[in-house]
Amino acid sequence: MKEFLKRHGLWVLFATAVISVVLAVLSVFSTTSSPLVNLAQTITSPFRAAYTAAAGWLMDKQNYYEDTSALKAENQELKKRIAEMEAEVRQAQNDSEENERLRSLMNLREQRRDLSDLEAATITEHSTSNWTSYLTLNRGTDHGVEKNDCVITEAGYLVGVVSEVGSNWCTVLNIVDTDTSMGAQVFRTDDIGVAEGDFALMSQSRLRLDFLPAGAQLLNGDLVVTSGLGGYYPSGLVIGMVEEVQTDDSGATSYAILRPSAEFNDLTQVFIIKSFDIVD
Repeated sequence: MKEFLKRHGLWVLFATAVISVVLAVLSVFSTTSSPLVNLAQTITSPFRAAYTAAAGWLMDKQNYYEDTSALKAENQELKKRIAEMEAEVRQAQNDSEENERLRSLMNLREQRRDLSDLEAATITEHSTSNWTSYLTLNRGTDHGVEKNDCVITEAGYLVGVVSEVGSNWCTVLNIVDTDTSMGAQVFRTDDIGVAEGDFALMSQSRLRLDFLPAGAQLLNGDLVVTSGLGGYYPSGLVIGMVEEVQTDDSGATSYAILRPSAEFNDLTQVFIIKSFDIVD
């Protein structure tokens, strides 16, 4: 044995070293992969990373789109609900206003039993120009409406007089129209005059109280109502308030500028007096 080692020891040592190296290499490859596989993995690694990044980006975009779509749908639903709630509020407000009008009308009926036949009407058109001021209503001869019928609010404020009638419509000249004229009375003093439209005042929604008796002492704020003289119109309908007292160009007589109590532009519903009892 000693002789063998002396003669072949170097070769044995060399073979042992080679075997150790081979075993070490095999050990490395056995814990990872084969050389070809390792090379392929090394080459494709950047592509895998790019694919992973692209897939993540697409996934984020898809999630964003889904979230955005969900938010848009939710937003549309909220808008729809808000619109429905606003409609409910408007309807409630309209109902409240309608109830208030009906309560006022009931009160008016109690106070004015001479107004025996009132026809409710809806305003379908407001028209005001330099030449005329009128309303169009959805009531006509089919409902017993006649020319020269008075039109009032639920509070008894005079709006105007029916000037033209169709089967299911009528035209009402507002009291500020230049073609409107009626007997009037100052409530405080009982002075009698004529309330009539004036071309210069119509654009301001005002009218004149003319033909006042000499020495009439009117004050700003005096209430003016229809006189009812001659039985042509009901008496006691509120025309408006004295806003200003002036003297005509001759300086001999005075007249008053009246502000109507009815707010023409805000009206949506009025009442036509189809008949009334004359009160002495």
